[in-house]
Amino acid sequence: MNALAEELNRSLEGKSAGRLLSRLGRRMYFPKGILSQSAEAGEKAKRFNATVGMAFSHGEPMALDVVLEHLPGLSRREAVAYAPTSGVQATRTAWKAELVKKNPSLSGKPFSLPVVVPGLTAGISYLADLFIEEGDSVVVPDMFWPNYRLIVEERKQARFASYRFFTAEGGFNVAGMEKAAIESSAASKKAVVILNYPNNPTGYTPSVAEAGAIRDALVRLADSGVDVLVILDDAYFGLQYEPDNLRESMFALLAGAHPRILAAKVDGQTKEDYVWGFRGGFVTFANPALDEKGYDALIKKLMGVVRSSVSNATAPTQHILAKAMAQPRYAEQKARFSEILEGRYKAVKRFIASRPAPEGFKALPFNSGYFMCFECEGFSAEALRLKLLEERGIGVISIQDTWLRVAFSSVDEEDLETMYSEIYEAAASMTRA
Repeated sequence: MNALAEELNRSLEGKSAGRLLSRLGRRMYFPKGILSQSAEAGEKAKRFNATVGMAFSHGEPMALDVVLEHLPGLSRREAVAYAPTSGVQATRTAWKAELVKKNPSLSGKPFSLPVVVPGLTAGISYLADLFIEEGDSVVVPDMFWPNYRLIVEERKQARFASYRFFTAEGGFNVAGMEKAAIESSAASKKAVVILNYPNNPTGYTPSVAEAGAIRDALVRLADSGVDVLVILDDAYFGLQYEPDNLRESMFALLAGAHPRILAAKVDGQTKEDYVWGFRGGFVTFANPALDEKGYDALIKKLMGVVRSSVSNATAPTQHILAKAMAQPRYAEQKARFSEILEGRYKAVKRFIASRPAPEGFKALPFNSGYFMCFECEGFSAEALRLKLLEERGIGVISIQDTWLRVAFSSVDEEDLETMYSEIYEAAASMTRA
C-alpha cells in the first residue's frame, strides 16, 4: 500500500470512518505529484512557472475569443483554467456557509469543508468507491432512484437491503428502515444507509417527528456497536411544501449524533440553483469523533477518487456559482422559483382531492420536491406509460412496473388539470381492459 494511503489511514485509525472504508477506500490517497508541485510553484515560482499543463500568454491562459464572448462575467482564468481537484476554494467556502444558513442546527457542530464533484451522481458513486465493498448490504427503501442500482449493484457488486417506504398509515416507515439496518449489519457490524429527501420518486419528505425518529433509530444501531455510514442524497433539498416537513437536511440531525455515525451529505447546485446542466455537486462529511486531521484524511481520500476518475470538476460553473451566491438577489430568485413549484404541487393536490381515482390507481403520499407517484394495482405501470405516450403524447416514468412517477415540476400550473385528467382517463381504461 502506498505510504501516503497508510498515513491517511493512521489519521482515521480507531474511528468509525476508518473502519467503514472499503479496500479501495483504504488504498486511496491524493498524490504529491504534478498537482501538488504545481500548487507549490503557484506560490513560489515568481519568475517562470513551467509546471501546469496549460498554455499561457503574458501570464494569462490562452482562450479563444469565440469562447470568452459567451462568458463575459468570468476572467480568462475563471473561464478556461483547471479547477483544483477539491474544487474552487471560494465556491467550497461559500457553500459551507450556505449549509449553516439552510441548516441552523449545524451551527457550532464541526463538519468538513465540502469537496466539489461533477454532479450528485458522481458524489454518490465516489462514496460507494470509498466505503462499499463487494457483497455489502446497502439499506434503501423499495422506492428509490433507479441509478442507485447501477452504482450499488452493478459497479460495486453490493446488494440492497430494502424495506417498504410507507407505513399503512401513509407515513415514512422508520421501523422498517431500522429492521433492515439491524439485519443487514448483524454479521459485519457495518451499515450503509441511503436517505433521500425530498425523495425521488415519491416526492415525500419526513415530518420533523419522523426525522427525529430516524435519527434515534440510527443512534440505537450505533449504540449496539455498529459503524454506520449514512449517505444523505439531498438532490432536491429546499423544496418542502407542508408546514410539518423537515426543513433541514438529515445531515444536520446526524452531524453530532454519535461517534459511530459518519454522515456524508451529497448536494449541489444542480436542482437547488436550477442549473441542471452545470453538473456540479458537493460531498461533505460529519462525525463527532473526527478532528481536523481526520477530516483532512477523508477529503484527501475523496480527492484521490476524483483525481483518478475525472481529475477535477469543471471550473467555470464553480466560479459562476460563487459569484451568484454573493449576489443579494440569489436567495430572492430561488424563493420565487420555489413558490412556482409549490403552486404546481398545490394544484396537483387539489386535483387529486377533487376527483375519485380510477380503480387500482392510488396516489401515494407526497409533500415536496419535483415528483409524485401512483401505485398501479391489477395492471402494468409500464403498459400505462406506453398508452399515455403513444395515444396521448404524455410522458411519464414507470418504476418496477408498479409505480407511475409524474414530474409536476416540468409542467406549467395551468396545464396540470388537463394532463392529470388524461392520466386518470388512461388509467381507467386499463382497469376496464
